[in-house]
Amino acid sequence: MPQRSTRLDDRRAPAIVRVLAMLLVAALAGVLVAALVLPAALVTGLSARNVADGFSALPQELGDTAVPRRTTVLDARGKPMAYFWKENRTLVDLDEVSEPMKTAILDIEDYRFYQHGAIDWKGTLRAFITNSVEGSAQGGSSITQQLIKLKLVTAADTPAEVEAATEPTYSRKLRELRYAMAYEQSHNKDQILGDYLNLAYFGDLAYGIETAAQHYFSVPAAELNVLQAATLAGIVKNPTQYAPTLNAGDALARRNLVLGRMAQLGDISQRKANRLSRRNLNLDVSRDANGCVTTVGPFFCSYVRAWLLQRPELGPNPTARAAALDTGGLVVSTTFRPAFQRAANRAVTGRVDPTDLAIGGMAMLEPGTGKVRALAQSRPMGDDKAAGETYLNYTVPSALGDANGFQAGSTFKAFTAATALQEGFNPRRKILAPQELVLPEGTFTNCDGLEPAEWEVGNSTTSGTMDLYTGLSKSVNTFMAKLEAQTGLCKVVSMARSLGIYVPHNVVIDGRLVDDEVGPFTLGVTNTEPLSMAAAYATFAARGEYCEPYPVRSVSTAEGDTVATFEPQCEQKMDGVVADRMNDILRQLQEPGGFGYDLGGTGLPVPSAAKTGTTQNGRSVWYMGYTPDLVTSAMIAGANRDGQPRTLVGKVVGGDLVATASGSQFAGPMWAAAMDDVVGKLPGRGFKAPPKLLRVFTGGEQYDYAQLASR
Repeated sequence: MPQRSTRLDDRRAPAIVRVLAMLLVAALAGVLVAALVLPAALVTGLSARNVADGFSALPQELGDTAVPRRTTVLDARGKPMAYFWKENRTLVDLDEVSEPMKTAILDIEDYRFYQHGAIDWKGTLRAFITNSVEGSAQGGSSITQQLIKLKLVTAADTPAEVEAATEPTYSRKLRELRYAMAYEQSHNKDQILGDYLNLAYFGDLAYGIETAAQHYFSVPAAELNVLQAATLAGIVKNPTQYAPTLNAGDALARRNLVLGRMAQLGDISQRKANRLSRRNLNLDVSRDANGCVTTVGPFFCSYVRAWLLQRPELGPNPTARAAALDTGGLVVSTTFRPAFQRAANRAVTGRVDPTDLAIGGMAMLEPGTGKVRALAQSRPMGDDKAAGETYLNYTVPSALGDANGFQAGSTFKAFTAATALQEGFNPRRKILAPQELVLPEGTFTNCDGLEPAEWEVGNSTTSGTMDLYTGLSKSVNTFMAKLEAQTGLCKVVSMARSLGIYVPHNVVIDGRLVDDEVGPFTLGVTNTEPLSMAAAYATFAARGEYCEPYPVRSVSTAEGDTVATFEPQCEQKMDGVVADRMNDILRQLQEPGGFGYDLGGTGLPVPSAAKTGTTQNGRSVWYMGYTPDLVTSAMIAGANRDGQPRTLVGKVVGGDLVATASGSQFAGPMWAAAMDDVVGKLPGRGFKAPPKLLRVFTGGEQYDYAQLASR
């Protein structure tokens, strides 16, 4: 930087006061110089020795302090979707800052920065004179000293440490001086200026020059012009008073002061300073929201954060992981697809209003990988209960969203069917399914060998003698109850658990003992949520391979170093031909005569399959629809303002009065609306056809699927 020689304007005190102050300052300066440049043993005088000893006892070097940086969350195509930060900051090198910005900050804060050492003696002595007259301890700090103060504040973990780093005392000044001297021995001037610009606070939650430039003017720091640079340089003295978004008048006056200073030092002409001073602030504000609320997928975003807080790769405990996300400047690459999210948002909010006594939820997941593509719910994210807002995520498991889920109804019949097929049950075997059925105690045995109580079950669809194709696609309760009894309750429950469904067994939930290893399990009495159900049904689409849902592909540092990578965690849970048969059966719902035919099943350009779900008491309805490339789980559940289950019947949902609740009638159209928007973005694969049935059994013969698959 060019060396400048410019006379400073000093505030004038009465002559006699200035003389007395100068005598006092001379004594203080002598002590200070002695403490800085002489061994403590050579400093004479009691007061001087005390000051010098105290100064020498301070640490000579400031420990490394991690500069808080924001974490950026990217969608599947690498575009930012959300930010997490304690301080909104993006670090840049000094050569990524425009020359006008460097000049403006030096001119107003420390114009002799490149000429003096860690301490600007001229400015320091002038400040001592002023402070002695006015009784303060401010001003006179070089940029290096200011940087030290910023580092001490950043490193502070408690209010007491923050106070110690900012207290208006000479002891704090001495501490800064000591650190500054050591810092300049290990850092050159460009490094110090760059560190200062990155650490400085520019008001309105903008930390560092790059974030400030983007926030106030929507340009990178490298493109800041003189007018913009003068505005930003003027802020750092008092980021609250001079933030242009908070106090435009003060910010304008301060900017013009900086322009005048730049002209005084010869860095711009006085004519240019006068001309620029007549201009407005010309802000072009951009805001980077902190967290998930304002993102296009707020509940996917909150799921990402909750999921990462459980990952040991980010730290030894949740507190350390949260700190890494909020201050580590990480880059989180996710599986999120914005187009899918927008489709889910439109479908859910178009069917269920935020203040309805109901909750609409949807999850989209890719079979064969477990990649979560979108999560949507009807109640927006926020704390305005009257507007229906909530921070509970009803689309994911309780451990990741703090909600308890809702009964899934007849969608659980698929687990019974898959288990029976896996055990060798012939899907064309006929079973008599009466309209009413009583299954006495002893019919079922849970996984502890205990026998649940008697179960009375009835049909709401049809009855008669039928095979699995009819019994499952028509969702016949008595058929599925008999099939569960023949297959074995424990085997059915174990199948559901193997597909990621949490089934409570002798556990206390909300103060009551819960055991869902009971006969009605096949009717979906277990609470669950859209994401777990999507992953379970994805097993059918992926030919028997279950993949754990996951939202994050990788985490890296801002410099590109890998912190962690996450790959699909998949395991074969059923024979491929069993899954093929399940797909073949469930396709019937999407074909003429099926519940989903009028929803657009034949309108989709790729094959699709589905299963409806309705609880016995009408509290929740589901539509589990999928293609080989995407599972979309749609749920509408009755709930009060606190999210506790209530019946849908008699409630107004999306402007319509619910007289009777059914999955095909309410959740089905929501599913179809989302799929219509995204099906064109799918690869368009078809299901693999199951082996042809060689015989139609009416007895109890079973299939050997391994043998059948080889034919």
